[in-house]
Amino acid sequence: MWDSEELRVTTERNQEENFNDLLAKALVLGYSNLTDMSASHAVPAGLRKTTYILVSLVTLVVILHYTQDYVIPFIIALLIWFVIHELRENLQMVPYIRKKWPLWLQSMVAFVFINAVIFGVLELLLVSMAQFTRSVDLYETNFNETIASLNAAFGMDVMSELLEYIDKLDVGGLVSGGLDMVTSLLGDAFLILIYIIFLLVEESVFDAKMRAIYPARSTQEKNRELFQKMDKNISRYLSLKSLVSLLTGILSYVVLLILGIDGAIFWALLIFVLNYIPTVGSLIATLFPAVFAVLQFGELAPFVYVLVSVGVIQVLVGNVLEPKIMGNSLNMSSLVVILSLTIWGAIWGVMGMILSVPITVMMIIVCEEIPSLRFIAIALSEKGEIKMLDED
Repeated sequence: MWDSEELRVTTERNQEENFNDLLAKALVLGYSNLTDMSASHAVPAGLRKTTYILVSLVTLVVILHYTQDYVIPFIIALLIWFVIHELRENLQMVPYIRKKWPLWLQSMVAFVFINAVIFGVLELLLVSMAQFTRSVDLYETNFNETIASLNAAFGMDVMSELLEYIDKLDVGGLVSGGLDMVTSLLGDAFLILIYIIFLLVEESVFDAKMRAIYPARSTQEKNRELFQKMDKNISRYLSLKSLVSLLTGILSYVVLLILGIDGAIFWALLIFVLNYIPTVGSLIATLFPAVFAVLQFGELAPFVYVLVSVGVIQVLVGNVLEPKIMGNSLNMSSLVVILSLTIWGAIWGVMGMILSVPITVMMIIVCEEIPSLRFIAIALSEKGEIKMLDED
């Protein structure tokens, strides 16, 4: 047990050192090339500009990687702030609230509601984890019996083959990353709370600051529209994605409850959270409860039942219902979604995967309004079409 733990820690340390070495070499090489180009007047301007962009991107990756303990909580706080905006707009649909409640009270009610939901989810997770702890001996016995049955059926050491396959997939790294993410979020909860409070306070003077920075009324109006567009797109994505994930979690909970799976509420919550990770998340969310069914019952039949039933829910909701609800509101190609998942996952781990789509959406909106960066927005868009603010 200790050997595998030491191996995991050593592997993570080596991966971190390799990542750091690669970034350091890229920076040194890039800046040395920039120095050579600056000394030479024969270098084409286009090549010099491209090199500047590449070095800047590498530098940005380095900064994001090493400041993730502070940047990730801020991004989460920013997204929660967008959700508060969405909830506040829904509250304003009630005439009495719109006329009688001040803005700060509406924000406070939305903020308290979100916190109540989060703490309620955490309480359910703690109850489920306690249930797992009480049955750990049964799970271990069923696991050993299942492995013994598979060894006899296939005439091979299934455990060794399974461990080798898992090692290739780096499932341990993914699970470890997920646990680290949860631990980190709990530790950063206070920092996220502080960020949200200051964002809510700052928004009251945001317009005044914009007027002071940009005296021209046209510029002020364009910046305001830019923020409103970002707010609308991010809020729409988060609300619709949450609705779809919630539906998937509820349906999965009902199925798992019918099949008698322990901790059905835990697996439903896990499915809800993992569905925020594009493509890969739904696959992992289907496999985890299916594998657990083997540990609980010591048979392969429950594995198949859970895999098929939860898999069908994921396919129907994810491939049929979600496209109808969300449409092409994000204006992102499928390839860009996968690439953003990979890139942000490499920079920030599991949390980067969850945040990949909202971050990329914000990047596209900003790039649309900057002429020199508009080509990036076009490249990331679904069909090469973008809608700038002056076209609204």
